[in-house]
Amino acid sequence: MAKRKITPPEYGTPDEESPEWTLADFRQARPFKEVFPDLYGAALRVRGRPRKENPKQHVSLRLDPKVIAGFKAQGPGWQGRINDLLVKALARTPKKKSMRVTRDKRAA
Repeated sequence: MAKRKITPPEYGTPDEESPEWTLADFRQARPFKEVFPDLYGAALRVRGRPRKENPKQHVSLRLDPKVIAGFKAQGPGWQGRINDLLVKALARTPKKKSMRVTRDKRAA
């Protein structure tokens, strides 16, 4: 078998359909935003899911291996179940004054 030398196509070289720009062409050029305002607006639209008002925050938390194994054994969504459980626990506990306030009162 003879080895053929494969030459890649020459991208970016001017041709009849896309001639090389002159200084006059550059002077006449207008921003995309001015020439195609509808397309520009469409390109700026955000895709995907709308942003939440109160997005969850990423934290690093150390949990007992038994807790993690127990929640994982219940199937997918284990992190959400832990979050739901913590929210319910917070709602049940009465709000206490912070230790900082009591320390400030002692100092006064």
